[in-house]
Amino acid sequence: MSDVDTKQPAHRPTRGMLALARDIAEGRQRDAGSATTVPASVYTDPDYWQREKAAIYDRLPQIVCPSALLPDPGMALPHDATGRPLLVTRDASGMAHVFLNVCRHRGTRLVEGNEVQCTKRLVCPYHAWTYAVDGGLLALPRPDTFPGLDKGDYGLVELPSRETGGLIWFSPCADSADFGFADKIGEDFDALGMGEHVLFRRKTHEVAGNWKLIMDAFLESYHVTRLHAQTIGPFFKDGATSGDMIGPHARSAVGRLEEMDGVDLEDMAALRRVVTFAYQLLPGALVIPSPDYINVMVMMPQAHDRTLVEDFMLIPEHPRTDKARNHWERSWALLDGGVFAGEDFRAAELGQQGLATGAVPQLTLGTLEGGIRRYHETVEEALRAVN
Repeated sequence: MSDVDTKQPAHRPTRGMLALARDIAEGRQRDAGSATTVPASVYTDPDYWQREKAAIYDRLPQIVCPSALLPDPGMALPHDATGRPLLVTRDASGMAHVFLNVCRHRGTRLVEGNEVQCTKRLVCPYHAWTYAVDGGLLALPRPDTFPGLDKGDYGLVELPSRETGGLIWFSPCADSADFGFADKIGEDFDALGMGEHVLFRRKTHEVAGNWKLIMDAFLESYHVTRLHAQTIGPFFKDGATSGDMIGPHARSAVGRLEEMDGVDLEDMAALRRVVTFAYQLLPGALVIPSPDYINVMVMMPQAHDRTLVEDFMLIPEHPRTDKARNHWERSWALLDGGVFAGEDFRAAELGQQGLATGAVPQLTLGTLEGGIRRYHETVEEALRAVN
């Protein structure tokens, strides 16, 4: 057996994945169309961002992290970057939960830090009220001083959540907690075996750019052979693309057409060697499957021109040898440090700087950039839904 085991789970592509791959192999391109534009103000206007925040980030189901970040029962993750104090846990039965990280006694932050903790009990640092990782209140000091208190009424405040396809989603608003499209796109992630992968690396980047400028780079293939000329560009060709929508979520594929002849597209490992899928989720999250690993990036906007991007690298199994670890380290450095941080995120920052001058009132999009227009239309639909 090789020191670097890049085996993939024995899954088959979904019908939607196969349809995009066959589009590429047979010369069809769903993104083709006329040139179009996007107003620069959607990236630079603070008021527009506030509307997005209210209609999208404060309302719609969104990814908080991959399942692999909390692989075992009895784990808890404090998470603040969405703008609300979250506590993601996995209880004794293996179920994931998303709570507000707030003690029900006096409102104190319950768990400090931002790293995963292994624990069966969550103890408030102020008065030692103690909770289970399923959110239930277990005990409190001097219960005699709280006459009539029913511990069952004082569990942690839980937000609607769903674990599907190897991702943990939550909804900040119970009234709009519809996870149907999360389940649907999760079928693709199940086909990729994402829920069976393990976490190799995790890093948060601060990008001085609008969240949609980051997303734009993953919605078109026009830049790939140019911006990424020194990294992944040589593996791609212009025009061999296809894409579709799963509700508000975009799914795209870029193929190495010259290598596709004779490939069994229903063989997942063979398919991933010749077609790179990308998933652009609303709100801002990206799933990028490489041939032998998967990157999940979650965007958490802090302002119209500042975005935190948490990048997770998932691999089929923990490395067993130094050679295997070195293989994954090189892959992590190539994408997280090179392609993403050094190229895509930097391009977003340069775009923000240029658009902020007002020199370009609208972005001009060619026929290879149709995915950007589609995504912006989805954002606009979400804004109209609450107006």
